[in-house]
Amino acid sequence: MHATHIQLVQSTFATVHLMADAVAEMFYDCLFAIDPSTRELFKGDLKKQRAMLVQAIGLVVNGLDRPETITLVVQGLGRRHVDYGVTPDHYHSVGEALLWTLEQWLGEGFTPEVKATWTEAYGLLAGMMRPTPRPTSTASSLAATPCTTRQLTSTSNSSAAPSSRGRRTCMR
Repeated sequence: MHATHIQLVQSTFATVHLMADAVAEMFYDCLFAIDPSTRELFKGDLKKQRAMLVQAIGLVVNGLDRPETITLVVQGLGRRHVDYGVTPDHYHSVGEALLWTLEQWLGEGFTPEVKATWTEAYGLLAGMMRPTPRPTSTASSLAATPCTTRQLTSTSNSSAAPSSRGRRTCMR
């Protein structure tokens, strides 16, 4: 990744990291809505899972400028995910949910450049995690089918909302 793209991913992550648990909760709500098969992969405490997700994303985001420091960790994470039952198709769903969640929390700050840069970053991450490459790249398939085309429904929530539009739930 180009240095300016890395900085953009890191700065936008710093923004959403301020509300990490709420952001992760929205991510999983969206993931389970767009790909119900992923729900059965999570048998434990989702609060703990949300914290692990934010920690893993933070590790990767902070290591983008030094990929050699994260490659082995990310590949190991990918191998463990296979053991949990994650399939190559799940990576697309996760990418969609990630982009949608970032859009909700960043609002107008989720520019086309931010979207493209996060799509690139997620494509790199998913590529390192997947044990075998897919015929089409995650980045290009995510760009072709953005989660933002999904039907969205508003829900009321008294916790910090991502924008003045209120909290949003991603639905198929």
